[in-house]
Amino acid sequence: MPEGHTIHRLASAIDDSFGGSRPAVSSPQGRFAESAALLDGTYLDSADAWGKHLFVEFSAERVLHVHLGLIGKFSVLSYDDMLPPPRGAVRLRLATDTTVADLRGPIICALRTPTEVAEVIARTGPDPLRADADPSRAWDRIHRSRKAIGQLLMDQDVVAGIGNLYRCELLWRHRVDPFKPGNKVRSAVWDALWTDLVRLMKVGVATGRIVTDEAQLEKAEAAIASTGAAVVRRPKHAVYKRTDEPCPRCGAKVRTQVMGGRNLFWCPRCQRHRTA
Repeated sequence: MPEGHTIHRLASAIDDSFGGSRPAVSSPQGRFAESAALLDGTYLDSADAWGKHLFVEFSAERVLHVHLGLIGKFSVLSYDDMLPPPRGAVRLRLATDTTVADLRGPIICALRTPTEVAEVIARTGPDPLRADADPSRAWDRIHRSRKAIGQLLMDQDVVAGIGNLYRCELLWRHRVDPFKPGNKVRSAVWDALWTDLVRLMKVGVATGRIVTDEAQLEKAEAAIASTGAAVVRRPKHAVYKRTDEPCPRCGAKVRTQVMGGRNLFWCPRCQRHRTA
């Protein structure tokens, strides 16, 4: 499933390509035809992201709400002469004379009112990539819960935008036992997790990659500060999908176990219960 940085990059791509225009809106597949007709030719104001939710604001207080889920894709492509025909089951298409965006396989593709959007946001946790994020909202949920911190981090009602890769690598970076109950995690630990998460996800937006290796992070951050962009072709990860391989910090074998429906990866030595 695309994690939050991917949706923020997508929002920027749609904003840059369609913001301030009146795109043709259609549903080649037919499942979104009625709503697409209401949007067709109307003014597209802007696109924004909150965690894994994408919101595209049109005139007449109509908002396109998209959640890609596990298999969804929203591709934005430029073209020169002929508008390319849709390929596969395209739920939604946005098109101008130069750019086309095709949405396939989302779990949510719906037309919302601003009030309905506000309701979605209200039940979603703070997004580390948003300037208006309030990490205390997440902490209120975490320190009252007996659920494992590794499970809470994947709950979009607690924190928006974190997926499995960020979860595993973030906890490893801070030596936090993923099985530790939220109500046993100290506030200082949560503050450190949040601060690091903001840093990691900002680099993710800039590079389009989940970069968690410290050397790669520092190199990417230096490039971003200098040129506004960075390229990381092969991100290194400490524990994610490295079952039975040595932990790069202590050498213990990385373990895996299903938690919250996803395969958790962690180091049993570095991330012992007492460390959090």
